[in-house]
Amino acid sequence: MTEQTTTNTIREPERLILLRLAAELAIKSRRTRTGFQRRLLANIRDALRSTGAPFRVEGTWGRVWVRTASAEAQTVLSRVFGVSSLSPVDVVVPANMDAIVSAGEAAFRERVQGKTFAVRARRTGRHPFSSHDIQVQLGAALNRYAEVDLDEPDVTVYVEVRDGEAYLFTDWIPGAGGLPVGVEGNAVALLSGGYDSAVAAWLLLKRGVALDYVFCNLGGDAYERAVVQVAKVLADDWSFGTRPRLHVIPFGAVVDEMRAKSKASYWQVVLKRLMYRAATRVGMELDAQAIVTGEAVGQVSSQTLVNLRAIEPAADLPVFRPLLGFDKEEIIARAKEIGTAALSEQVKEYCAIAPGHPVTAARVEAVAAEEAKLDLSVLDRAIAERKVLDLRSLRPTDLVAPYLFTTDIPAGARVFDCRTESQYRAWHLPGAEHRDEYDLLQRFNELDRDQTYVLYCQHGIQTAYIAEKMQRAGYEAYSFKGGVRGVMKWAEERGLLPKGLV
Repeated sequence: MTEQTTTNTIREPERLILLRLAAELAIKSRRTRTGFQRRLLANIRDALRSTGAPFRVEGTWGRVWVRTASAEAQTVLSRVFGVSSLSPVDVVVPANMDAIVSAGEAAFRERVQGKTFAVRARRTGRHPFSSHDIQVQLGAALNRYAEVDLDEPDVTVYVEVRDGEAYLFTDWIPGAGGLPVGVEGNAVALLSGGYDSAVAAWLLLKRGVALDYVFCNLGGDAYERAVVQVAKVLADDWSFGTRPRLHVIPFGAVVDEMRAKSKASYWQVVLKRLMYRAATRVGMELDAQAIVTGEAVGQVSSQTLVNLRAIEPAADLPVFRPLLGFDKEEIIARAKEIGTAALSEQVKEYCAIAPGHPVTAARVEAVAAEEAKLDLSVLDRAIAERKVLDLRSLRPTDLVAPYLFTTDIPAGARVFDCRTESQYRAWHLPGAEHRDEYDLLQRFNELDRDQTYVLYCQHGIQTAYIAEKMQRAGYEAYSFKGGVRGVMKWAEERGLLPKGLV
């Protein structure tokens, strides 16, 4: 038995939770199952450490027992792959029929009163009574308070007898199922932040594959922040036992090279090939076994069966596409279960870059010829310059501060001066619009979501708050670093500031 302790002198009473192993573990050979269960126990301990509360874990051949005071434990444990279900135990008594009946009646008579109920029992070991005996005798005791319904009871009382003890409970909480993360090696997942790639990654995690993520950034800091938030849900909630990393590759120069030298109708498939190449390079550095993508047949132009065949040769690792046969509605429904849907809904589409009519049936040779026109040293530099984020170590402030501020104003951006009317009249950046802070905060959802926004105020603090709210709603919005002084310095460097103002 392992234990985590804290120095707190006041502690909530511990709760015993029974975990059942996923059915697939039971059909493995003894040697394989032993290895899988060892990994499962390590992942369970990692999950419990995330709650910050003390715990004890004990694994037997068919069950795992957890003692903890954490109120979060049930939720966290239900997301550990390899666990089929769990039950908080209400009563533990010696494996004695009289003790079981007496304790069961005392614990559950109020819970079943006025409802229908059933008793389900299971035994392991040798005892002078059968599972049926438990069901009959405890059922008779509770029948004084409620009616029996063996088909659709309102309350089911479970009794699990294992050798010398009996465990009684009424809750049966579904677990994540699947295989313990890490038992099937590792892969890299191409992550765009949308519904599809997150769900595809989750499905591979469920099959025991540990993942790192590759993000080819086509849209700047706001896009990066949105993808980091999606990746962090996968890392924090579903990747217990691993330390997934997000490799952020700046793809702006790569796209510029592609636009300049290849046919526009081929941009979508060439872009995907370049992303495959990036994922392959990162994957090989990490000794990954495969690349995971969120592609589904026919969903967009680059995902026709013919185009997928034309894209795949760019990867030197096997490409897994777990969503090939999924409808979009199925994918969104799964994203809601996972917890990424609300975040993915805010992510803008950056990959749809081909104007007019993109090719939908590209020949392998034709796509390779278009890609051959490019100087791939641009891709090499982008991969070398990538940023690597340890997702599970990121704090809430890390998901906000680095992406809120800017020291530049992109061409075509709308600039909002959020100071007072008198300060705006005294001086404002040429082209800046005056917007009241409170009014902007209440009405920014009326703005065009395809526009970039730069906000400034006296010190840059108030507009940082507004920019954060706008980013969370899917806008590309920034607060100019340093407030109005920063804006003035930027304007002075470009000859936009009258002499004597700084």
